[in-house]
Formats: sequence, C-alpha cells, structure tokens
Amino acid sequence: MDLTLALTFLEITRTRSFLRAAEQLNISPTSVSARMRTLEELLGRTLFVRNKAGAALTPAGIQFLPHATNLLQVWERARHQVAVPAGRRAVLSVGCEASLWDPLLLQWLLWMRSAAPQLAIRTEIGASAELLDKTADGALDLSVVYAPPQRPGLRIELLIEEKLVMVTTSKRPKRPKPEGYVYVDWGPDFAAQHGLAFPELSNAAIQVGLGPLGREYLLAAGGTGYFRLDVVRSHLETGDLRRVPGMPEFLYPAYVAYASDADVKLVHPALAGLRQVATRKSPGEPVGSHERAIKKLV
Repeated sequence: MDLTLALTFLEITRTRSFLRAAEQLNISPTSVSARMRTLEELLGRTLFVRNKAGAALTPAGIQFLPHATNLLQVWERARHQVAVPAGRRAVLSVGCEASLWDPLLLQWLLWMRSAAPQLAIRTEIGASAELLDKTADGALDLSVVYAPPQRPGLRIELLIEEKLVMVTTSKRPKRPKPEGYVYVDWGPDFAAQHGLAFPELSNAAIQVGLGPLGREYLLAAGGTGYFRLDVVRSHLETGDLRRVPGMPEFLYPAYVAYASDADVKLVHPALAGLRQVATRKSPGEPVGSHERAIKKLV
C-alpha cells in the first residue's frame, strides 16, 4: 500500500476534516478525497463518514487506525536504519518513560558514547503504553518503563529496584501538611498506596505530573514530597534535602522491554549499558574487557 494513503488517513483522523487535512498536507481537497477512495477500495470498507461537523471514523476506520500508525512507524524505523550517520554501523532507537529518564538516560548515553561508539542513538520520551507498542512493532529497539504488563512478543527484565522516599527542605523534618506538600503523580499504584497512607494530602496545593519538575520546584520554593531516591541522593548528601523519618517508602522499579526477536547486535550493547548504569558504574571508567567484547559484537 502507498504510504501516502496511510499518511492522509491519519491526517484526516487528526484534523477530523478532509479540508484541513488538505491544508496540512499542502495538497488539494480533491486529492485527499481521491486518496481515501483508493484506500477504501483497497480495504473494501468505508473509513469515514462526512457530515457538517467534518469527518468521523466508521467502525472499520477505527479498526484500521492502529494499523495505519504502525505502517508509518515501521517505515520511519526503516528509513532511519538505512540513513545511518557517517562513521556509524547502525542506529539504535530507545524509548524511556518520562518519569524515569532523569538521570538514567543521560548516564546511559554517556556510557554508550564510550563503550559502543559504532552505534548512532536516537531516544524518545513517552508514556509506557505507547513505548511498549512501538517496541513490539519494531519502531523502538527497547524501552525503559515502570511496571509494564507482560505481553506476547516482548521480553521484560527488571532493571532498577528503585524506591520513592519522602524528602523535605525543612530543617526539622516532620509529617507534612497539605499547604506545604508537593504531590508528584508517580502513577496509579503510587496514588492508591499514597491515598491510604496520607488521605489528608490528597488535595495538596501543588500537584505535578513530572518528577524532575516537582524536584526543581521543591528545591526552589521549599516543601515536602516523594521522589526517587537515586535522583535526590546528591541533594541529601549536600543537605539541600532531608529524609522525613518514619514515613513509608514506595517501590518504583524500572524495567527494560525489547522484542523477543530483536537484533542482538543492537540490543545487547544497550542492555549492558543500562545494567552498568543501574549499578552506578561511572561512564568515565576505562573501557574494560566487557566493553571490548561489546565493541567486537557491534
């Protein structure tokens, strides 16, 4: 199937309008309609219902939507693999959940720069479900996520047994009050456990959906909140933050997921780097036998 048909279908779905899709694609509305007629003839199904409000997906269109998305993702993946930068042997695509990238992804990139310089690397930050879908479809070589469900075609390995701890800028740490509390959304499991432990903090004055943002706010404005221990460790050592004694800790493990049939020459170096970073191996250490073996592999 012509990829332009899938691209046009997705643009109509996004804009809910043949006319707006034509404007975004810089083609005529007649061309958009012609492409959709061709696509519908190929599939033998009507994909859109057009009315005064625009264009709405039919049940067949809803079924085709994930397949159209996958087609473009696989094509993009293939295009990137072919367009390998000069001096590199292949392209490694890695996704990481937004709550886990800091500092893991930066440390891993530095490690890979030293241990696997033959690989070009592309990274992507996103939601867990989206990253796992792309990994299963081949658009990503691997992804780092929190609490992924088991699914066919994917191998999932524990990477970090991280935990969330309560920290504060106060010199006299104690159980926080809502007005001084920064609630970070660490996902539904954390929300359920947090709600049982601190029902009075469910309506905190400040609520954020990204850990690094909450941490920087806490350091700048003061207050108390739950953060990943590995991320706040340096602030605890300098005294900018303090652990609140007697408060519960919550598990927040990170997992790495990759396709069962993944290219080992790409995945193995990446996994080795993630495991090294997870054990806090310095990215600046001399390249040892393990890294030399990786270089031979890739």
